Amino acid sequence: MLTEDYFRDLSLSRTQKGSFQDPVNVMSPYWLNNSCSPFTPPNASCVLGNMASYAINVSTAADVVAGLGFARKHNVRLTIKNTGHDFLGRSAGRGSLALWTHNLKSISLHNYSSEHYNGPAMTLGAGVQAYEASSTAAAGGLRVTGGFCPTVGLAGGYVQGGGHGPLEGKYGLAADNTLEFEVVTGDGRHMVASPVQNADLFWALNGGGGGTYAVVLSQTTRAHRDGVVAGASLTFNNTDADAYWAALGAWQALLLDLDSVPGANTFWGMTEDVFVLYSATLPDANATTLAAVLDPFVRRLAELGLPHTYKTTDSPTYHEHFARYTPDLPFGRYPTNTLLGGRLVPRSVVRDRLPALLAALRNITSGAGVTGPAVGYPFRVNGIASDVRRARAGTTPGASNSVNPAWRESLYWLNMDVSYDPSRLDVVHALQAQMNANQDLLKALTPGSGAYVNEATFDNPSWARDYFGPNYARLLEIKDRYDPDQLFYGPASVGSHRWKVAQDGRLCRRL
Repeated sequence: MLTEDYFRDLSLSRTQKGSFQDPVNVMSPYWLNNSCSPFTPPNASCVLGNMASYAINVSTAADVVAGLGFARKHNVRLTIKNTGHDFLGRSAGRGSLALWTHNLKSISLHNYSSEHYNGPAMTLGAGVQAYEASSTAAAGGLRVTGGFCPTVGLAGGYVQGGGHGPLEGKYGLAADNTLEFEVVTGDGRHMVASPVQNADLFWALNGGGGGTYAVVLSQTTRAHRDGVVAGASLTFNNTDADAYWAALGAWQALLLDLDSVPGANTFWGMTEDVFVLYSATLPDANATTLAAVLDPFVRRLAELGLPHTYKTTDSPTYHEHFARYTPDLPFGRYPTNTLLGGRLVPRSVVRDRLPALLAALRNITSGAGVTGPAVGYPFRVNGIASDVRRARAGTTPGASNSVNPAWRESLYWLNMDVSYDPSRLDVVHALQAQMNANQDLLKALTPGSGAYVNEATFDNPSWARDYFGPNYARLLEIKDRYDPDQLFYGPASVGSHRWKVAQDGRLCRRL
């Protein structure tokens, strides 16, 4: 039987630290093409595979301008790598020149004034990671939005894909908080993008996908006054199948109740054997307030005869709350040898089609229909639930962004992941096929919804619609305006339909 430790102690196929501190290495071994695996015979060849052949350690805008000019002049493929937290292959490319932005570590707190926002702000270099931003903000009596993974680079693909995290229920997605970007565009221009300067580029960079329109050097984001944060965790095992799935139905109903609690966020996961609420987050409230919402569900577990562990906490600051629920800071424990997929689940599906939703979750976690090499590799389902509608987030109407509109109608982001043995390419391919089958199951249940581009599948045939929704056509126009030579490419990214990757890994224009 899988236990809570299965979620928390998954072994890493390669360390996160080793990935983001290397100019070309990426976190997901899938995109390394198994070309230099430690599991192969000692006399086997070892080649770069999909990793970049050259890299520029970016420290100034001039470095980016020079790199873009070189790639354009010599027709060299270009990639952008920050920390390498990328499961779609956007940070890697065979034979490419990589612009490595991880060492852009400047960070400052200041007051910001514009027609859209007046208040505290943080300006952070592209390489600043979530734990660095959080600790700096806390020292100034502030908090900023960031992801659940403490090592992700906030100004990179994270915010450019939308950016979810524990504070999204209070302040919206990361993209809802951006005030401006400092960038170098594909045609080599060093500029600021904000709601009043190059507003079209600002709109695209905030949710339209990373590594597509410009190289981001820094981001200025809203900072928020800090204060107490209530938290909670909960675990129960499948000791009785009927009771377990009844409890999961009750959990889905609870999420609808939590949706009406201002600021609330839950991060939870489940397999066929165990459910884990990793963290509940309720800013500017105490544990008593949070418990008033969660306690009825805990009592339901007792009624169903399901043993459980449940704890609520009070933290004086957001950073202390984050540290409490994120083991092993500053790096955390997140598996890298995983395949990802998922779907934004609308409120209407949970409210009106709950039996069908539970049946789909049961199908995915039980491994129904799995055959061949994929047998024995359990799929996990994770959920991140918050109300990120604009009225809740308090986003200034004039500062719109290109976040997939499906986010605003969703009760939660449902993420599926499965860990794999990186030495078995047959297993990897079989699991990817099963991931796609699971994703199709969720698509049928959620017509018209979409997915979070940062935790999506690279080979989704409807990626443009699912990841960017009605924004795709405008995003493509903006890309062509700022990247006329199409230097920026990534799988399942805006404009990628114009390219194909050849068998030898070369990037070729489609005729």
